[in-house]
Amino acid sequence: MKRLAWMAALVILAAVPFWVSGTFYVNIASQILLYAILALGVNVLAGYAGLVTLGHAGLFGIAAYAAAKIMNAGYGHVTVATGALAVTLVAAAVFAVLALRGTGLGFVMITVALGQIVWGVAYRWISLTNGDNGISITGRPSPLGLSLTTPARFYWATLIVFVIAVISMAIFVASPFGASVRGTRDQPRRMNALGYHVWMIRFLAFLFSAFWSGVAGLLYLYYNQFVSPQAVALTASAEALLMVIAGGSATLLGPIAGAGLVVVIKNVASGYIERWNFVLGAIFVAIVVFMPEGLVPGAVRLARRVRGR
Repeated sequence: MKRLAWMAALVILAAVPFWVSGTFYVNIASQILLYAILALGVNVLAGYAGLVTLGHAGLFGIAAYAAAKIMNAGYGHVTVATGALAVTLVAAAVFAVLALRGTGLGFVMITVALGQIVWGVAYRWISLTNGDNGISITGRPSPLGLSLTTPARFYWATLIVFVIAVISMAIFVASPFGASVRGTRDQPRRMNALGYHVWMIRFLAFLFSAFWSGVAGLLYLYYNQFVSPQAVALTASAEALLMVIAGGSATLLGPIAGAGLVVVIKNVASGYIERWNFVLGAIFVAIVVFMPEGLVPGAVRLARRVRGR
């Protein structure tokens, strides 16, 4: 039954360019998917490892900047993607070594500081990042000869990456390593006493999280064909964390639902309501009050309550 539901959801998602009206909403759907990949990456740390991060936009932006620099140097798509993800993983390793010196509030503060350092480099190191003007690329790549210039084609390419990300997350959650990550969240001292290397488990979880954040950053560059310091700002990290919390942390569907909520509010509601930030804040407060576990777990709880009557 669950497999059929997933297949039906995949068919509906694949048919989005056919049943939504206009390229605007196809582009919105592409944004939801790429930000869902970022939220899934953040969820590995915030949800499963219990390490709340406010610096993942830095890794997201590092991938975008690295890809833009490599692409503008004249290299092909495979080199661009490989190089950008390699740079992101190296930066993530440095981030992890520094951030994992603390847990709880200390981890949050260190990730904020690291994210702000990346923002400062993006904004001030003009010879490298072009400062506030950002870096543009000439166009989207054509992997395997397939052009991604139209919104529908780019959406389908993003959907393929999104599906791979969801499958990898499902495998991660069900794997013994995923169980050990959750163990370090719930009982780090007991895990250490049982012989698990808690720091190394968190370090590898950080790299896995950063990899998918880097993939999202790469898609962000291809989508906008431009990257600027706005992509690595603290607000971008806060929005990614908001997606996870609003949708339901430590769940597979929660970050996806949260990404859909935030992207729709930002892009659709903002066209009708000037104070869309107020609307987003009010919705977030309502979720915390009525569904403190998040939209997806809260909806499941309500459905069970209705069926129990």
